[in-house]
Amino acid sequence: MRDLAAELGVNPNTAAAAYRLLRERGVIETAGRRGSRIRPRPATTPRDEARLPVPPGARDLSAGNPDPALLPPLGPALAAAAAGPAVLYGDPVAEPELLDGFRAEFRADGAPDGELAVCSGALDTIGRVLAATLRTGDTVAVEDPGWGSVLDLLPALGLRTAPVPVDDEGPLPHAVAAALDAGARALIVTSRAQNPTGAALTPARAAALRTVLAARPGTVLIEDDHGHGMVDQPFQSLAADGRGGTTVTRWALVRSAAKALGPDLRVAVVTGDADTVARVLGRQRLDAGWVSHLLQRAVVELRRTDAAPVATIAAAYRARRDALLTALAAQGVRAHGESGVNVWVPVPDETAVAAALLHRGWVVAPGSRFRLASPPAIRIGIAPLDPAEAPALAAAVAAALHGPAHGSRVT
Repeated sequence: MRDLAAELGVNPNTAAAAYRLLRERGVIETAGRRGSRIRPRPATTPRDEARLPVPPGARDLSAGNPDPALLPPLGPALAAAAAGPAVLYGDPVAEPELLDGFRAEFRADGAPDGELAVCSGALDTIGRVLAATLRTGDTVAVEDPGWGSVLDLLPALGLRTAPVPVDDEGPLPHAVAAALDAGARALIVTSRAQNPTGAALTPARAAALRTVLAARPGTVLIEDDHGHGMVDQPFQSLAADGRGGTTVTRWALVRSAAKALGPDLRVAVVTGDADTVARVLGRQRLDAGWVSHLLQRAVVELRRTDAAPVATIAAAYRARRDALLTALAAQGVRAHGESGVNVWVPVPDETAVAAALLHRGWVVAPGSRFRLASPPAIRIGIAPLDPAEAPALAAAVAAALHGPAHGSRVT
């Protein structure tokens, strides 16, 4: 910065302010003594726009969407929602029946008692909580690999990321502790169906993370439970301390309707400490105002009448994951997928493997969309996969990794 200031003939403080502004706008990213670099794309350009083309006849396993066959029809629920009274300015912003239903489920799953709000999906909720609790330039500890949308959202909000390694049981406690001790003010954890690895918190891992958080109560904790309604692993609360209190002062637990009921139902319910939820609601009133009551009522109706049982949805996805994991293991390929709709396959060169699979008729997502510092991998979405297709896909993955002798092309 001093060299730049001298070259430009300006005060060093001016150069430092310019660097800070570029960092806050997401144009550059800094890495301590390793210096600063231009980001590979603007902070407002989502990672998932970098998709591989899907040739005619190829199987697209890259999107990570739920299976439409497991989603309920929206027409009857929307018609029932539209039959309700008109919502006017000044009316309550949330449907009481929606809040009551989620409040009961939060309590049944051991989450702390908190205030509730309705937002437009998990990502909208996470962004609002971060904006309500952090300042530009703050650091957030995030799972690595993790949800690409969150990894994009943070720099767009002017926040820095501290990557935390993940295994099948969730974030590694020692890495979380190190990130928080190094200055991270917030932690985002996916409870179940972690994207992209499928990790799900176990009781032992959750207990270890609660210990880490209890020693650092100033951490802003965000728990993303978007897998609610489509997985059979029990929820593990990190905010609850087991004694009727909370591990941290500021916390939020988010549950979305997108994966279980349909991505176009932009409805999520968040519970959290009173101050955080009040700030989220206050900011929401100044922009979106509220989430459409038609959508809120539709979610209530679907949860009451048309949604498939959680056990049915979870069993269907488990059968597809297990079929692929078993087939990959038979080919000598290591993979991860404890829950949810994705399988994560570590590879030495994700670009080469994704290209080789594309040549064989399988479209997968390169791991770069989900990584910060973790090793290369590919993400395979199992929602559209018939278990009978798993051996052919596994053989194609093995061929892409080890050579053509193992391969097969999808037909």
